[in-house]
Amino acid sequence: MALATLASRVAGFLRVLVLTAALGLGTRLLDAYNVANTLPNAVYELLVGGAMASVVVPLLARAALTDPDHGVLYTQRLLSLMVYGLSAITLLAMALAPLLVGLVAPGFTAGQHELAVVFSRYFLPQILFYGVSATAGAVLNIRGRFAVAAWAPLCNSLVVIAVGLLYVSSRSFTLLAIGTTAGVFAQMALVVAALSRSGFPIRLHLDPRGIAIRRIAGLAGWVLLSVLGAQAFLLAATRVASLSGPGGVTAYQNALAVFQVPFAVIALTVMTTMLPRLSRSAARRDHDRIVRDLSLAVRVAVAVMAPIAVALLLLGRPIAAVLFDHGSSAPATVRLLGTVLAAFGLALVPFSAYSILQRGFYATQDTRTPALITAGVAVTGIVGCVVAGRLLPPASIVVGVPVAYAVAYTLGLAVTVLVLRRRFGWIDGRRLMRTHVRVFLAASAGAVVAGGATVLTGSAMPLLTVAAAAGVGALAYLAAAKLLHIGELRLLLATALAGFR
Repeated sequence: MALATLASRVAGFLRVLVLTAALGLGTRLLDAYNVANTLPNAVYELLVGGAMASVVVPLLARAALTDPDHGVLYTQRLLSLMVYGLSAITLLAMALAPLLVGLVAPGFTAGQHELAVVFSRYFLPQILFYGVSATAGAVLNIRGRFAVAAWAPLCNSLVVIAVGLLYVSSRSFTLLAIGTTAGVFAQMALVVAALSRSGFPIRLHLDPRGIAIRRIAGLAGWVLLSVLGAQAFLLAATRVASLSGPGGVTAYQNALAVFQVPFAVIALTVMTTMLPRLSRSAARRDHDRIVRDLSLAVRVAVAVMAPIAVALLLLGRPIAAVLFDHGSSAPATVRLLGTVLAAFGLALVPFSAYSILQRGFYATQDTRTPALITAGVAVTGIVGCVVAGRLLPPASIVVGVPVAYAVAYTLGLAVTVLVLRRRFGWIDGRRLMRTHVRVFLAASAGAVVAGGATVLTGSAMPLLTVAAAAGVGALAYLAAAKLLHIGELRLLLATALAGFR
C-alpha cells in the first residue's frame, strides 16, 4: 500500500508540475483553477470525508463481525445513501458556486472570481465521485484489500496529466475543465470495479427505516464539529494566502501538496491499514493492544518523518526551484513557495503523530473527544492565520500559515497524548520518549551534514544542491540511527523487504 501511495503521490506531483507549467505559477488563471478544484474536496470532507475514517470504517468492521450476513445489507444501504445523498448535495453546491468561491477567495478580482465560478461548476460533480470512491474503498479495506484504493489516485493523476499536456497545444478551457473531473471519475470507476471483482454484491438498497442513517448520525454529530473545525482552518489559511497577492494561493496549495506526500505515504498508510485492526481490538475491549499498536505506529512514523522534516527546513527553496521553476512560472512566486515549504517542515512530525493517535478514539467509537480537540486545534490555527495576516508584510503573509499549522498541531498532539493516557491508563510513554530523543539526535546529525553540503554546492544549481544534501544527510541519519539503536527503522526495513519477497 505504501508503494501504491508513493506512486500515486509522485504522479500527483507530476500533475501539479504539468498544470503549473501549462497555466503558469503566479498567474491568476492557476489561482482560479486551484480554488475551484479545492471546492469539491472541501464540500466532500465537510459532509462525508471526516465521517468516513472516524465513523464509517469502525461501523463496517463491527457489522462484519456481528451481523448475520456479515454486514452486506448494511454496506449496500450505506453505499445507496452516498449515491443519492451526494447527488443532491452536488446539485445544491453547483447552484451556490458563486457564494462558495467568494467565501474561499475574497482577494480575487471580479474577473478571476467569475473564472473560478465557471471552473467550479465543472469540478463540483467530483463530490459524488469522491464519495462513492471512498465508500467502495472503505468496504475493500474491511475485506482486507488495501492496494486498489491506494493505486486509484494514480489513475486520476494520469488522466489530468494527459489533459494538461493537451491544454498546452489546444488552450481549450473546456478540455481542461472536463478532463480534470474525468480524472476523478476514472478513480471512482477503478475502485468500484475492484469491489465488484472482490465478490461483494453491488446493489443500491433504499433504507426505509433509516438504519444506516441512524447508526451514522448517532456518532457523526461530533464528527461534523471536527470536520467543520478542520475546514474552517483550511478556509482561513486559503483566505490569508489570497491576501499575499498573485501566486499566494498557489504557493500555499503547492507547498501543502509537497508537505502531504510523506504524510500520505507513511502516516496515512499506517492509519488506513491500522484502523480496522484497532476497531476489532476495541470491539473485543483489548485496550492494551490498542495502546501497543498506536505506540508502534507513532514511533515508526516519527522515525521516517523527522529526517524528511529536516530536509524541508533546509532545502525548501531549492526543492521548490527543482519542482516548479519551469515554463511560465514567476521566479518571485517560486522563491515564496520555497519559503512556505520550508516552514511546513516544522509541522510534519506533530501533524503526523496527532493524526495517528486520533484513530485511537475513533476505533472505540468515541467521536466527541477528538472533535473537541480538533476544534481547539482549529481555533489555534485560525488565530495564527489572523495574526500572520495582520503582522506580516503582504508578500510574506502566506509564510505565516505553515507556522500556524505547526503551533496548532503541536498543541493538539500534546492534548491527545494526555487524554489517551487518562483513557487507557498508559500510553507507552517511556518507549515513545526514548524513540523521539534518539530520532532527534540522529536527525540533528543528518542536518549538520546536509547543511554542510548546501554550503559547498551553493544555490546556482538547485538539483545538485538537493541531491547532494539529501544524499549525504540521509546517510548520516541512517548511520546515527544504527549507532543509537533506533529499532523502528530496522523493523520498517525488514517489513519492506518481506513485502518485496
